[in-house]
Amino acid sequence: MQSNTGGWQDRVPSFRTLLVVSAVLRVVLILYSEWHDAHSIVKYTDIDYRVFSDAARFILYPNLRGNIAKGPLAPRSFPVGDPYTRETYRYTPLLAILLLPNEWLHSSFGKYLFAACDLINGALIYKILISHILPNTKPPDAPGKSLGHSMSAHATLLAATHLLNPLVFTISTRGSSEAILCTFVLLTLFYALEGRQNAAAVMLGISAHWKIYPIIYGVSCVSAIAWQQVNHKGWGVEYLHYLFGRRALRFTLLSAGTFIILGATCYAIWGYSFLYEAYLYHTDRRDHRHNFSPYFYLIYLTYPISGVPSPNLPIWRQILRSPFTSLIPQLALSLGTGLALGRPMIDLPFAWFVQTFTFVLFNRVCTSQYFIWYTLFIPLLAPRLNLSWKKWMACGAVWIGTQALWLAEAYKLEFLGNDVFFGLWVRGLLYVAGHAWVLGVIMSGKSRNSLTNAHVQPHHSAS
Repeated sequence: MQSNTGGWQDRVPSFRTLLVVSAVLRVVLILYSEWHDAHSIVKYTDIDYRVFSDAARFILYPNLRGNIAKGPLAPRSFPVGDPYTRETYRYTPLLAILLLPNEWLHSSFGKYLFAACDLINGALIYKILISHILPNTKPPDAPGKSLGHSMSAHATLLAATHLLNPLVFTISTRGSSEAILCTFVLLTLFYALEGRQNAAAVMLGISAHWKIYPIIYGVSCVSAIAWQQVNHKGWGVEYLHYLFGRRALRFTLLSAGTFIILGATCYAIWGYSFLYEAYLYHTDRRDHRHNFSPYFYLIYLTYPISGVPSPNLPIWRQILRSPFTSLIPQLALSLGTGLALGRPMIDLPFAWFVQTFTFVLFNRVCTSQYFIWYTLFIPLLAPRLNLSWKKWMACGAVWIGTQALWLAEAYKLEFLGNDVFFGLWVRGLLYVAGHAWVLGVIMSGKSRNSLTNAHVQPHHSAS
């Protein structure tokens, strides 16, 4: 038994080797993207990367097309450019500032930055696994001296599922900025698990400034803080007391304050254009083509036509059509699961996974890049899930298969120009049903694991 365990450990490369391989892979893909884009009509680089680069150029050259920042406190002595002069740039201006070296250093600087964030994310996943997840999970059969090596090998394999995930390295090397947001989110999680709640609150505020959705994690963080103070005794008046107690309030104020300070600073320089493009636009965003969402067909049927007056509809139909109506099931599920599952602190990765999964699944707009928001947590979940390989394979097949069905129909719409809107919507419903089933299977695996751990915990408390 001992030799078998040692052999398994020895066959797993070191985490440093994994990082080197992951870095080389990304560098090769970025170099290939430059060659491919120069020789092909269909570009490897994502259109969003061109938008980021143009926005950075507008900041760097404020006299270009008269794009001077018009915020109430914008400096007059040295004008600052407005990134929102670039149409479809709907992100924080800090992203454009980070990509300024695209202009003065190299046009692919941003891709290398995103790839570097990929590597940082892998290192954070490895660190969280080694420091928190695996030590609180039933260890594999291994002698005492090799237990640390076994944990390192296990953590390396799990980190590899992120670093070598084609979805992850393709998105970053094509020029999507999701890797930066993932870094902020993982740092928030790491600090929370370390018990550094002030740092976690600040990172949560930064994450929410970058993209608004991480704000949902605040509910599970506050729930975990309250759960710690009642010594894991469950729901009750005492739990509710600490849910609105001093520590929870401090966490809320720190995260909200960070978010407000960053937003107020950007507004002071770039004004309403920042507020609208970065936040308000997304409240009424309507994407009737590149969209997995179950609301896709409704958006298509009610999409406003230029020059055609809007029909005078009854109030109840206006409410059903309102973009805010879709927020009800989405926020009820993502916030409710955060409150219920964010306890104890070690379960935050699971709570965040479920929150993000439901948020993406029921979002009014959903593209493939959004899937990274929750697949990021899978390496942190796997050790604490009691699922057979058959169920893992079934989940993967359903998760990928429903997307493939949708994409096959979307190809007819996007590239062939066929009128397949209704068929695409039906496949979108299959996508929702299939991904909801996957989420249910994963949650059931965690439930069984929790029941199993319930019988083990007395031994830990006794010691």
